[in-house]
Amino acid sequence: MKRIQKASLLAVSVSMVLAIFLTGCSTNKETSSSAALSSSSPTVEPQLSPYTIKLIYPGEVQKDQALVVAEMNKYLTKKINATIDINPISSGSWGDKVNLMIASSEPMDILFAANWNSYATNVTKGAFVDLEEKNLLDKYGKGIKETLGQSALDGARIKGKIYAVPTNKEMATSGGFLLRKDLVEKYKMDLSTIKSEKDLEPFLKIIKENEPNMTPLYLDAGNNLVQHLNTWDYMGGATSFGAIDGTLPSTKVVLTQEQQKDKEQLDLTHDWFLKGYINKDAPTTKNSPETQVKAGNVFAIVTPLKPGKDAEVSLASGYPFVQVETMKTWTSSSTASGSMLAISKTSKDPERAMMFINLLHTDKYLLNLLDFGIEGVHYVKVNDNVIDIAPGNDPKSNKYLPGAAWMFGSQFLNYLWKNEDPEKWNKFREFNKKAAVSVAVGFTFDTAAVKNEIAATTSVKVEFSGALNTGAVDPNTILPKYLEKLKAAGVDKILTEKQKQFDEFLATKKK
Repeated sequence: MKRIQKASLLAVSVSMVLAIFLTGCSTNKETSSSAALSSSSPTVEPQLSPYTIKLIYPGEVQKDQALVVAEMNKYLTKKINATIDINPISSGSWGDKVNLMIASSEPMDILFAANWNSYATNVTKGAFVDLEEKNLLDKYGKGIKETLGQSALDGARIKGKIYAVPTNKEMATSGGFLLRKDLVEKYKMDLSTIKSEKDLEPFLKIIKENEPNMTPLYLDAGNNLVQHLNTWDYMGGATSFGAIDGTLPSTKVVLTQEQQKDKEQLDLTHDWFLKGYINKDAPTTKNSPETQVKAGNVFAIVTPLKPGKDAEVSLASGYPFVQVETMKTWTSSSTASGSMLAISKTSKDPERAMMFINLLHTDKYLLNLLDFGIEGVHYVKVNDNVIDIAPGNDPKSNKYLPGAAWMFGSQFLNYLWKNEDPEKWNKFREFNKKAAVSVAVGFTFDTAAVKNEIAATTSVKVEFSGALNTGAVDPNTILPKYLEKLKAAGVDKILTEKQKQFDEFLATKKK
């Protein structure tokens, strides 16, 4: 009982701290960003030599990418005497390609990073620059520090050092489904009946029986019920095993694959797979849900949610979607740092890379050029802050609609699409405020002591999780084999080390 009471008190104290942090990030930051526009980006200094900045992020190459890059280069040359080399990598190939790039020390400057996307592991590998070393942030990231705030930057710390700059956006997450709105209306589906993932089944059945050319639910190895409809906090080490429930006061690190919630989701997913509700290539497909919905033959996807996610996907895909939440809204170190930009150790000019990231947090013109393309070509303005797709640039022609605005700079500087809620940014604030707060906020697992075990268990995960999580195999048969191999690969050592570090973190919080 005392343990629970102490944990509850810790949760309250962390909630108070995070409330201050979230308020700082999401209330007056966008106004201060706007005010900083005129002074944030000095004209190019004569001593700067020309330099090309290589940017790597998950996404699809756009037809008009070269055209947009040319416009960015005109502007960047005047600002920091630089040009930009944009390199989007398909999400299905992202992990393998980035791992190879890091392992081979490929020259690059800026790399997308996230706590759910191997951030801690890549820091351990020495892939990223310490942004406070040589005063990189202080000298060339002043706009970042002013508009994002130190608290948000501290959320990216690992062993006291900052290796990436978080995007200024929503700092919480939820989860659920995006459903094709036209089909919801066609079959008069009552979405208010969906309280959990199980409640989606009657609607999947309707689509299966009446829409033979539609996939009722599109999944892949990285986008499924287990992946997106749980509140497991891996404490900055999502590539390692072991988590706590981020919405509860418990501080015990558990193997999620052994927990009842995960088992129930695996059983449900397998049942849906057998009934034909899920695409048969789910374990192996390299097509992300965001890409697949553009084909127009997908009814539902499972995804993290935030205010206005349905409007964003509707615009990017060209088909109308509506969102349904099935889990709590919550915040962890991982969600607060769920989208960041890191500077690669192989960058030949980290100072110029930091200047560019700083511009994305302060320069409204440059940020919207990267996010939405060229005014009059890819979008037209409805008013100062609202835009619509320009004639001839629809999602199906895909001339320039990367859908990557959540990855870069400050979202509070972004234009809103005509179909989006004008109160979107205010709803982001409310979304952040209502979130349950993990007791592990501020803690990031250091994987160095168990790197061999992480490598071994990751290999086991690759062998089993794709087929299991997409329902292609029977969990009653395969899950015990998966757990047995994880134990043999040293998963218990990872859990013990993560618990040890977490307990030490909690002890410092109590002082």
